[in-house]
This record gives sequence, C-alpha cells and structure tokens, in this order.
Amino acid sequence: MSWRPQYRSSKFRNVYGKAASREHCFDGIPITKNVHDNHFCAVNARFLAIVTESAGGGSFLVIPLEQTGRIEPNYPKVCGHQGNVLDIKWNPFIENIIASCSEDTSVRIWEIPEGGLKRNMTEAVLELYGHSRRVGLVEWHPTTNNILFSAGYDYKVLIWNLDIGEPVKMIDCHTDVILCMSFNTDGSLLATTCKDKKLRVVEPRSGRVLQEASCKNHRVNRVVFLGSTKRLLTTGVSRWNTRQIALWDQEDLSMPLIEEEIDGLSGLLFPFYDADTHMLYLAGKGDGNIRYYEIGSEKPYLSYLMEFRSPAPQKGLGVMPKHGLDVSACEVFRFYKLITLKGLIEPISMIVPRRSETYQEDIYPMTPGTEPALTPDEWLSGVNRDPILVSLKEGYKRNSKIVFKAPVREKKSVVVNGIDLLENVPPRTENELLRMFFRQQDEIRRLKDELSQKDIRIRQLQLELKNFRNSPKNN
Repeated sequence: MSWRPQYRSSKFRNVYGKAASREHCFDGIPITKNVHDNHFCAVNARFLAIVTESAGGGSFLVIPLEQTGRIEPNYPKVCGHQGNVLDIKWNPFIENIIASCSEDTSVRIWEIPEGGLKRNMTEAVLELYGHSRRVGLVEWHPTTNNILFSAGYDYKVLIWNLDIGEPVKMIDCHTDVILCMSFNTDGSLLATTCKDKKLRVVEPRSGRVLQEASCKNHRVNRVVFLGSTKRLLTTGVSRWNTRQIALWDQEDLSMPLIEEEIDGLSGLLFPFYDADTHMLYLAGKGDGNIRYYEIGSEKPYLSYLMEFRSPAPQKGLGVMPKHGLDVSACEVFRFYKLITLKGLIEPISMIVPRRSETYQEDIYPMTPGTEPALTPDEWLSGVNRDPILVSLKEGYKRNSKIVFKAPVREKKSVVVNGIDLLENVPPRTENELLRMFFRQQDEIRRLKDELSQKDIRIRQLQLELKNFRNSPKNN
C-alpha cells in the first residue's frame, strides 16, 4: 500500500504490538511442517492447541495457558487420527471441547480433561464420517451450540448437528477445493473462497448462493466478514502477482468497493478482524510483520495505522477470544505466533497506550461471551439471533454450564438430501491421478522385485535338488 499522511483522529492511532518475554512463550514444540495453508493453532481462555510433526498419523498438543516455558518432548498428545491433522478449532461455548479434521477424511470431537492431558489421548468422544476425501477446514457456528461446519477436498461443506452426531445439511455449490469459510455476526450467512477463483455468499441452511463474484483481477484466497457492516474483506493476488486486499459489499459482489496492493511477496495473507475496535490485522505466511488498519464506513474505508515487526517468520497465528484478554493492560488483541525454526509459540499483545489504570469503556464495548444464543433445532428451523453480549469490566471469567454429551449411534452410510456422501465421490483431479499413477508404478516395481527374488530362489532350490540327486552317496 502506498504511504500517505494521516490527518484523521483515531483512538487506535498509537496501538503497538508487544511480544512476550521468553519465559512467557511456549518452547520446544515440534510444530508441523505440513504446507497446508492453515494456522495449525487454536487458543481460548484456558488452552493452547498446536498441530505437531508426527510419524504414522496426526497429532496435536493441548497445553494449559499458564504452563509456559519449555515443553518436554514426551508431553502428552491428542493422537487419534490416521492422517495428518489439517485444522483445529475450539468450541466457542464449551472451552474444553475441540474439533479437528484430517487427511483420513474424518472430523473428530475431543474432550480435554480439567488441567490438561496427563497421558496420550487416542479416543475421541465423537467421530464424524461424511467426506469422501481429506477434510481441510472446520468452523463452529458463532451463535449456535453444537453446530459444526466442515469443508473437504470433495468440494462439499457439511453441516453437523453434534446433538445427533450426523450431517444435517450439505452445501454443494463449489467446483473446486474450498480455501476459507467465514460467518457474519449472527451466523445467517457464510462466505467462502474457492480454488475456482470465486467468492460466494451462501445461505447455509438452504445451500443457496446469494451472491457470487468471479475474481479475475483479484484471485481470492481468504475472506472475512467485517462484523455487522455488511461488508467483506478478501486477501489474494493481483494479475501482476502482488499481494492484494479487496473490500466488497455483501449484497453486490459485481465489483469490489476498493482494491489495495500490499507488496510483492509470495506468502499467503491471513486477515483478522476485530469487530469491537473495527481494526483489521494482516499477517503474511512466512513474514515476520503484522500490519493493522482501521475500517471506516466512508471512503477511503481503509486507514493504515502501523506495523508490528519481527525478524522471525510466522507459519500461522492463533487468536485469543476477547474475554481472554488482559483489560487492565489495555490489550485489545492477542496473537499466538508459530515460529517453526525455533519450535516456539510467541504471544503478541496489541495494546492501546493509556495513562489511566481504570477500565477503558471506549475500547471495550459489549462483546460476545460464552453463552450460545440458539439451540441446533432452533437454528435449523430458520431462527437467527445475535450473539449474547457481555461486559469485560469486571474481567469476564464466567464458565459455561453447558456440557457436551456425545450421541450413541451406529450407521454405516451417510445420507443427506437423498445422497450417500461416501458413495457420491467427485472426479479426481489431475494431481490426484498423478499421485495414484506413481503409487501404482511403485507397487508394480515392488511386486516385480518380489517375483524376481522368488524366481532366483526357485532356481537355487532346483540346482540344489539336481546336485543332491547326482551326488555319489545317492547312486
């Protein structure tokens, strides 16, 4: 973005990033080397979860937030998946429930015991099978308890009702791999970006596409709803292969409101939006910096504030929910930065400098808490409701009374809208066909080698038998 002088007044003009000291970081973690474009990290007010490098399946660590410092190599893991773990997300209403998805085509729900893990966890409380290929994304509904969305490489988005442990809806409007999902404030709309270079706004319960943009000049990668402003922000690549952001009106995706070029680097840009402060954070995969902007309701809509700089590149970033922030330090956002080269998770606090030590109501408006606004049945019947807001004035530490109860079920087929999802497999992509071809060639070579070894052994036995018969003792 080209620099231009700022003459506007803003209470967030001097926001700065503060990295935690080494003793308040999480050290010695074998962060996954998977190149999938996800954060591989999830955090809430109690736990930090990180996908780790492992052999023979997928695993992730769950560490209590107060347990900072060096993590032992034999620290217990969640390790029930048969393939690499691609995404993890904490339940926003039950803080010890986490969802994970994997290359083994499954989505699993895990219940973390109080105080963290004492031994390896291999049994999930719920295993969800409905995708015919690996599952790359999971997202919890922002206002409804026990509604989970999953997006797979079979180009489908499944909506799971965890009260019954089954998919209840299927969104089947995509023609390629889904790259990102984002909800509006009340969860009535879902925005997706796809490898087919299209941005879509979908009504999730019906699967109907309300708006669609074919982004030829701006190849979209990530999308985020900008709170209740009825706008979307996407990050992507321009036709000149420069990193770019675009602002859209959710009711008219024919043309972006603005497009801004960021730089010429190649790493994916992750957007994070804080609806309470109307601040946007941009962090590039492989970058060490985090840019932040203020979103306005009038042109130019986007105002550059400042940049947090660090020499250590980030693989991904976890974000602390609002009720987990330190309001006494005027902290308005907190990242957990994955530094693969050092095996380090580094907290970074975004702080508004204030002289007064009293509670700053202007930077902490009412914010969504840990109480769901709807039940699954209410949401599926068509009810929409805004999240239940809470005040952070007294330091919001209320624990939800909701308890997750896994349903008991035995079902071999998964049928949604009259279609068996495990049988209805889309055509394979060129890369998948090439991988299958090479695997088959390797198997053929292995079988030929085995056959050749057997032929040699047979000839040896025949020669030994002939020598035995012609020996003088046997005449």
